[in-house]
Amino acid sequence: MTTARIARGGPAARARPAKARSAPRAAPRRQKRPGWLEQAGIAPETVRRASKWIVLGLLAAMAIAAILALRVPQRVGAALGQAVGEAGFAVRRYEIRGVDNMDRQRIDAVVAAELRRAMPLVDLGAIRERLLVFGWVADARVSRRLPDTLVIDIVERIPAAIWQHDRRLMLIDGQGVVLEHVRLEAMPDLPLLIGPAANLQTASFERLLGRAAHLRPQLAGATWIGGRRWDLRFQTGEVLALPEGEEAAQRAIADFARRDQQAQMLGRGFARFDMRIPGRMIVRVSREPGSVVPAIAPEAPPPSAGTPADLANTI
Repeated sequence: MTTARIARGGPAARARPAKARSAPRAAPRRQKRPGWLEQAGIAPETVRRASKWIVLGLLAAMAIAAILALRVPQRVGAALGQAVGEAGFAVRRYEIRGVDNMDRQRIDAVVAAELRRAMPLVDLGAIRERLLVFGWVADARVSRRLPDTLVIDIVERIPAAIWQHDRRLMLIDGQGVVLEHVRLEAMPDLPLLIGPAANLQTASFERLLGRAAHLRPQLAGATWIGGRRWDLRFQTGEVLALPEGEEAAQRAIADFARRDQQAQMLGRGFARFDMRIPGRMIVRVSREPGSVVPAIAPEAPPPSAGTPADLANTI
């Protein structure tokens, strides 16, 4: 009977200790993958410190921007400069040196505006820039001489020629810089250059006359033709047409100067000497009634039958 109860699950069966259940196995923890900073070898603590300094830098930049926007440094500097001026360091006089030709009143108008200004507040660079606007001024230096004097040193340009363009006469230097306008009744004894952009050829024109120095006193003017070459006009009325190109023009004027010294080409009734063709000089006389063809040399051959009436000689 006992066996039967046990088999049926009676009290004896319930008294049997139950078989212990195994505890559920814990799932394995996922390992956190390192970020790109860790992969790059940068520690998180370093990142936190760097972020702190970045924030502090931004705050400092904002503070500086606010100070500049309120013009605090300028106001402080102006106040200090004014205090120095009240202590006796203010502009009360100025000296201008190196001015021989230009109108001094133009410089006075620039510098006089600085009178009674405190010395530390005078902008020397700004004064220099205003002076360099004048054509006569090649260079300028502005300095302080404490306690109360500004010194202006001027380097003037040297006049080299007169440029005639658009019915105006302008004094220019060797680089073609316009110095001032010139009145017809007050023209200086300088070469007259005529034509658009003729002023930019001043240096080459001076080199050209250097090959024929004795012709300079006889020159009345020079016209820059087509932006390519020169026509020289002499006081005796003749015109010398030079070829294109500086070297070719120098050879031509040197040849003409030699011929003039040998046979006196100027002042003999010729009208034009055309030397545009290398190795040749075509000489023309005036077409006015009564004009004659002057002989260039006793042995010069007469003109050919087909030569125009105003063509005196081809050399």
